[in-house]
Amino acid sequence: MKKIFVTSQYPGESVKHLAGKYDVEVFPKSTLPTNQELLENAKGAVALITTVSDMVDKKVIDLCPDLKIVSNSGVGYENVDIFYATEKGVFVTNTPNVLTETTADLAWALMFSVARRIVEADAYVREGKFKCWHPSLLLGMNVHEKTLGVYGMGRIGTAVAKRAKGFNIRVIYQNRGRNQIAEDEAGASFVDFETLLKESDYIVITAPLTEDTRGRFGLDEFRKMKPTSIIVNVGRGPIIKEGELTTALKEGSIWGAGLDVFENEPEVNEELLTLYNTVLLPHIGSASIQTREKMIDMAVESVELALSGGIPKHLVNPEVLQTK
Repeated sequence: MKKIFVTSQYPGESVKHLAGKYDVEVFPKSTLPTNQELLENAKGAVALITTVSDMVDKKVIDLCPDLKIVSNSGVGYENVDIFYATEKGVFVTNTPNVLTETTADLAWALMFSVARRIVEADAYVREGKFKCWHPSLLLGMNVHEKTLGVYGMGRIGTAVAKRAKGFNIRVIYQNRGRNQIAEDEAGASFVDFETLLKESDYIVITAPLTEDTRGRFGLDEFRKMKPTSIIVNVGRGPIIKEGELTTALKEGSIWGAGLDVFENEPEVNEELLTLYNTVLLPHIGSASIQTREKMIDMAVESVELALSGGIPKHLVNPEVLQTK
């Protein structure tokens, strides 16, 4: 039977459904495979179902001479050598849209967690420090009636912006171009980058990683922000220079930060770990049971289409069709 290798365990029945027609191997550990383990387990597969943390490079592709598809469970696909996959006639797909709303939910959760010092407050109670109430106990920042700046007004950015309506929040955004949907449905206003920095009480990063966005937020940018402002990143870690963020937090250039992604993920700047005004999450933007099931459903559907001679949906390398 044709071999399919799945690099992670998922909820739902989709992978089990594949097992009735193919030799499906699922990586058995609760962690993702190392590069070496990926090489060893992927060998000879006709399809790979991967995550954005699995490096599908030339070595992996060459070990699978009959490889038809790399089905990435996630929006990003920078983990795959797209050019080499295309050269070899391999489909590469992702799972867009399905995680949009869930990631937007998490962006707001981070905003509230940092603004209202929820993680600190929880620890305060658990550590037995709560002996009495007093007016200055764990004072935070309001979220309602503030200005939200969205950096990267794509699907996730638009979903973040729409949620602001219930809090009577003004929304401004910076993007490569104007997003009419965000302007019409969320009342967002397009501004230049300098205005975004100076006027936002909250900045939420939802942009993809490009040469233009890499390192876009550094100490110079943080010092232009309000000292009461909060930055949240649910986009890509390297958009923020973590060392310079740490400096900004320590010197009080900004109030706090909520990060779901990191510059050198999974490594985290050690100084960030010591700061009370941060909330740090292990890249769980799309981590709900319902969303994970939808993601693997889409990834499996792409595999089935590719292996049955069809063209999978959500193809990120359409140039590959010229090799068919």
